[in-house]
Amino acid sequence: MAGTRVACVQMRSGRDPATNRDDAVRLVSEAADAGAVFVQTPEMTSLVERERNRLFENIHRQEDDIALAALRETARAHGITLQIGSLAVRDGDKVANRAFLIDPQGEIAAQYDKIHLFDVDLPNGETWRESRTYQGGERAVLARTAIGRLGLSICYDIRFPYLYRAYAQAGAEIIGAPACFTRQTGEAHWHVLNRARAIETGCFMISAAQGGLHEDGRESYGHSLIIDPWGRILAEGGTEPGVIMAEIDLDDVTLARGRVPSLRHDRDVGMQVL
Repeated sequence: MAGTRVACVQMRSGRDPATNRDDAVRLVSEAADAGAVFVQTPEMTSLVERERNRLFENIHRQEDDIALAALRETARAHGITLQIGSLAVRDGDKVANRAFLIDPQGEIAAQYDKIHLFDVDLPNGETWRESRTYQGGERAVLARTAIGRLGLSICYDIRFPYLYRAYAQAGAEIIGAPACFTRQTGEAHWHVLNRARAIETGCFMISAAQGGLHEDGRESYGHSLIIDPWGRILAEGGTEPGVIMAEIDLDDVTLARGRVPSLRHDRDVGMQVL
């Protein structure tokens, strides 16, 4: 499949879901008009909000989410496959950080809830307790798309290599890791983690990101990435909202895995603890 054009939409989502929805629709449409047949938006496309009460005031059940409805229609209108990096949707008394894969007819082809939740105290004084608000997912999701077999993940998931290896061994050719990485951790690890996951799995990595200083005070790293199976960066964003694009060829997956066939060399090792 030579010359398949894919795109990442980089955003700086704020506290108003309607504004964020409009920004996402505009940028996805821009990517589609430029020839992308697959477009990915970042984690928390429709709302970046760290205050729990304000978060709950601005989110809804999946069937009532205005961004999901608008982006489904955008995918249908342009005839593209769209990966909504994630939306915050109500799930009982908690929130699901949920990714949606939308097919060219505007239908929900797959959805995935972020499995690994980010609970941490950072040296700069920032504290994150996603598990206080969010309900973690329980299963990985591998979906067939018009551009190849796609594994779904979100942000902090990228720090858990076993998930990505499981995707690759199940047949993934592309893995999406849309994110809202903090600036501090992003500067240290974002590029290394994305390139490592590509190299380890022999997959393309497509990772749309939030970037810049958000209304709620969070500062995210940006630098959306499209990486080939050899770990080479094909396209990269900065910190400003916009679109990055690259051409991918699934033959590169076969070539990379042929050169380093590590996916076939797992061993059941014992552990000696001294």
